[in-house]
Parts: sequence; structure tokens; C-alpha cells
Amino acid sequence: MSVSADALRTHIEYTAWASQRLVQTAGELNEEELNRDFGTADGSVLGTLVHTFAADRLWLSRLSGSPHPGFITPADRYLSVLQNHWPILHQRWREWAVGLTDDKARELLSYTDMKGRLWSEPLWQLVLHVVNHGTHHRGQVAGFLRSMGHTPPATDLIYFYRASEG
Repeated sequence: MSVSADALRTHIEYTAWASQRLVQTAGELNEEELNRDFGTADGSVLGTLVHTFAADRLWLSRLSGSPHPGFITPADRYLSVLQNHWPILHQRWREWAVGLTDDKARELLSYTDMKGRLWSEPLWQLVLHVVNHGTHHRGQVAGFLRSMGHTPPATDLIYFYRASEG
């Protein structure tokens, strides 16, 4: 199985759309709500969104062959970073994807993970992993929002498709 370059571009656009909707909602939270610890690996709304942002940045560096940015830095742990730098990162993803072809999507990409292990996988699988990773963590944030009495924005893929048709 493989996925077309067009499908990958659509999913890259989807993950940008969905993440930005949650960042906008996070901007409506007070400081306590934004940082409330829910006992998950990334703790809070902010921590979970920062984790997702940092992973998007790391994966783009791997896919594009650009210098490894590291993972989360202390400077990343602010809502303003998500509001200002994540849209720029999403634009870099779009620019990277412009040159993507179906043949390129099937090519193996070798990279080293955070533990120093070497992996080699088809590029299309890695792009879909990034999208799926973001979906997982956006779901966590949606749950956090609901537990605090907020209604999360609709970020399901079908809502993106419907919004994109208009």
C-alpha cells in the first residue's frame, strides 16, 4: 500500500487546520486551565500542544534533511510560541510538500530517532505518522477541555473535508 502525494498534502493541511483550531481555543483559557496537570505524559493542555508542535518540527527536519532542532526547549513552553511559530511551521510543511511526488512518497527515508537508533521507512508512512500523532494528542486536549467545562472545536477529519469544500 502507498498513499498519493496529493493525499499526503491534504492530510498535512488537515493537521495544520486542526492544530490551529485547538491553539485558538487554548488562547481562551486562563493560566490555571492552560497548565492544569491531568496526569498524562505531557501533563496539561499547553504541555500536550507543545509536545505536538515540537514533534511536527522534529519530523519536518528529518523529512527535509534540515538540521535537527532538538525536541522541546524551555523557550517552546509558551502559548505565544504555538500561536506565532506553529503557523510558520505549518507553512514550511506545505512548502516541503509542494515538491512531493507519488514516487518520492514511496521512497525509503533513513533517520535516527531520539535514542540514536537508525530507522528506514517509506516517506508516506512517516507523514501519516505525524498526522496521526497530532490527532492523538489533539484528542487528549479535547478531553482536557471537556473536563474543565469547555467545548472543544470540531477537529475530526470529516469536518476538515466539509470546511474545505466550501
